[in-house]
Amino acid sequence: MAGKGKAFVVLVGIAAVVFLLVYLGISLTSNLGKTQTQITSEDAAKKLDNLYNRISVTMTEPIKGQIDLDPVEIGDSLPDISKFPVSVSNTTDSFVEIFSSTEKSGTGVDGWLNEVATEFNKSNISVNGKTVSVMIRNIASGTAADYIRSGKYVPDAYTPSNELWGEMVKADGIPTQLVSKRLVGNVAGIVTTKKKYDELVSKYGALNIKTVTDAIADNELAMGYTDPFASSTGLNFLVTALRTFDSSDLLGEKAVQGFEKFQANVPFLASTTLQMREAAKTGMLDAFVLEYQTFVNATDFKAGYVFTPFGVRHDSPLYALGDLPKDKLEIIQKFADFVEQEKYQRLAEQKGFNGLKDYQSELGVVDGSLLSAAQKLWKEKKDGSKPNAAVFVADVSGSMGGEPLNRLKESLLKGQKYLGRDNSIGFVSYSSDVAINLPIGKYDTNQQSMFVGAINSLQASGGTATFDAIVVAMKMLKDEIDLHPDVKPLIFVLSDGETNEGNSLKDIRGLIETYKIPIYTIGYNANIEALQSISSINEAASINADTEDVVYKIGNLLNVQM
Repeated sequence: MAGKGKAFVVLVGIAAVVFLLVYLGISLTSNLGKTQTQITSEDAAKKLDNLYNRISVTMTEPIKGQIDLDPVEIGDSLPDISKFPVSVSNTTDSFVEIFSSTEKSGTGVDGWLNEVATEFNKSNISVNGKTVSVMIRNIASGTAADYIRSGKYVPDAYTPSNELWGEMVKADGIPTQLVSKRLVGNVAGIVTTKKKYDELVSKYGALNIKTVTDAIADNELAMGYTDPFASSTGLNFLVTALRTFDSSDLLGEKAVQGFEKFQANVPFLASTTLQMREAAKTGMLDAFVLEYQTFVNATDFKAGYVFTPFGVRHDSPLYALGDLPKDKLEIIQKFADFVEQEKYQRLAEQKGFNGLKDYQSELGVVDGSLLSAAQKLWKEKKDGSKPNAAVFVADVSGSMGGEPLNRLKESLLKGQKYLGRDNSIGFVSYSSDVAINLPIGKYDTNQQSMFVGAINSLQASGGTATFDAIVVAMKMLKDEIDLHPDVKPLIFVLSDGETNEGNSLKDIRGLIETYKIPIYTIGYNANIEALQSISSINEAASINADTEDVVYKIGNLLNVQM
């Protein structure tokens, strides 16, 4: 299992590793079963130079583009709501639409609310003489909050995983009425290996958020958690952790200092629970966050792991949204009452819900504006004093012509607004040959302008030398690290995944492993499996970007990673 050791080095060396969103279509592949191709640093430097010198590389004249200094408007990048499936359709004209979190409106053990809603729609329940029904839309809590808070799409009702999202919606001025505090019971928790759990209990006397943050700050625990912008468990973990540093002021100087020390030693960040689970399967993490319902249904983690609940409960509250007519409010209330029937709560237990009933929330109600401020703090402080250096690698081969290249440009032009000013970026494009469109530089206004200009100038033609372009990006980053040893290197490859010229993955795999540079891949009408094989080497993410939601996906990826 030598691949495990390599992955651990990767994880420890990187303060924040992503990507977006079960629903975001991002996959994180396992490190298990990798071949032994890593080479020594000295040999890697020689090989990188040799490969680089054999590649036809041109330096293009930088072109300044018109930049948009307006702040990011999340609603602008959200795809049409039809991107998110209706998991239960209404059966009557008199109905309400409900946004539901994915752990209860999916399939199988995650389809509890769908089954109950289907039964509700068969029950001929009436309001003012009209038979009523519900429509359930399967959408992650954080994404649903983005739609509601931006005003892009506001359903009649909303049942996120926990109350934190409801408070954020309320703080943004959306009329919000709590109809039910609990549709079904669930909790968030820290899943720890039994060995590490015993070690921490032996040293600290107990395992809780306070002892976990202390252990991470002292570099005694390799733990991952999920993106607090997208994940209910991640947001819960963030505010609970801040509370351990200063219970009287979650955003005070004491709390911020505690967070920075703790965050500096967090080896892994994932955008979604699915990514976290895939990373955990590699065995490289001592602990990670998960909901209890997911934990009890995940056979991978039952043996040798301990679940410790934390933060607010995840009891799926139900909110009515907007200025609804009386009839719609009554439908929502009748649905809440229907869900609470004993037979449906027993069904929930069969699917892993309603466990740990005695656990009480550690936090009281947290004001939504404070939660938004905590997210902003996380974005600003998650990388500590170590900035990122990233090279964006764009495929401009003939196969990318037309719509794929147009979408690539759009996603980069809009996604670049999420890049932090403390980071450094460069830009490479490739077809049969490779062009350095923009050398690595601090992402100030001037660099941003040239980045935009480089994107706008892209044209498609020729063959596809993907791995030659990755070699060039690695050489640029190696030179940057020689100048600034503390930077964290990253590569983002935007391509259709087809390689027909130049080096192969086999030729450069050892270099990628030795330099431990995560390579995030974003596919446009792509051979996703080929792109995943690149990303999997250093536990990075691969996004399958389609026409409608590519901008939102990349925005989330860069928000977490950069």
